[in-house]
Amino acid sequence: MNAIIATGGHDPASEAAFTEVARPIPHPGEHDILVRIAAVGVNPVDAKVFGRLAPGEERILGFDACGVVAAAGARTRRFETGQRIYYAGDLTRPGSNADYQLVDERLAAPAPANLDPAQAAALPLTALTAWEGLFDRLGFTPAAGANAGKRLLVIGGAGGVGSMAVQLGTWAGLSVAATAGRPESAAWCRELGATTVVGRGDVAEELARAGLPEVDAVFCTTHLEEHWAAMARVLAPQGGVCLIDDPTGPLDITLFKQKSARICWEFMFTRSLYRTADMARQGLILDSVARLVEAGSLRTTLSSVLPGLSARTVREAHLRQQGRAMVGKQVIAV
Repeated sequence: MNAIIATGGHDPASEAAFTEVARPIPHPGEHDILVRIAAVGVNPVDAKVFGRLAPGEERILGFDACGVVAAAGARTRRFETGQRIYYAGDLTRPGSNADYQLVDERLAAPAPANLDPAQAAALPLTALTAWEGLFDRLGFTPAAGANAGKRLLVIGGAGGVGSMAVQLGTWAGLSVAATAGRPESAAWCRELGATTVVGRGDVAEELARAGLPEVDAVFCTTHLEEHWAAMARVLAPQGGVCLIDDPTGPLDITLFKQKSARICWEFMFTRSLYRTADMARQGLILDSVARLVEAGSLRTTLSSVLPGLSARTVREAHLRQQGRAMVGKQVIAV
């Protein structure tokens, strides 16, 4: 099979950073399915993992995929050969920038029937992150309209995760506010359901001017340090903050003490990384997301498609991701 190898120690613009090689098609283990890849989503984690590779270290990246089941392990039960599935994979295994990939069947689900492979591949990682952040970490109820009267702020509402958090929060009955740095980003957030959109200045002041002096929860997807103090000011007493963005230095957590705030992390790969007892929950979440997409309650956040999986398209996708001006998700269609 053809695979795109990322090699550490290079600038992503360098031709040495991503190369095409021939690799054997892997054989599925007991719980694995072998997937013939049709489309690959691109995420900030691709750039993060690439940036952490040691000089000369090689890795097949790619953490979102839609494809067709080509073979299955002896103890698999959920899927049949030829079935179209989608999933976000596992940090500890080779990624989806290849013709074929192995994935534990517990992490996958049937792809939404009304989406093409590129549209479906834009969803898994960001949908899982947003769902787990809102419902598993912040404790909102994952049902239509169940959280009416509650207010959510999504920082970075136009990014991949933010786009799904805005939609899922709206579906679940939350009044959703979002930050957006550009007019097109603000329009995107409103299109997805945000009722209040503010810029990336002093978020607390901008929300107050917009008639929203406090929120019950904050989902921070980006620029954590820039908004840390503002989050503490805008959060309602006994509210919650969910974080996915890595800080570059220490933060003063005491800013949240007087409000008895709950601060939690969401890392979508925790369940697969530690093989937790509830690892199969990710497949079930993706089942729920697919049903919501098919019902028209959620939409894909695909914003651009690069044709053909190659060293060139992977390089171009990484350079776009580095620009930090993404609206929605980009996908490489195989």
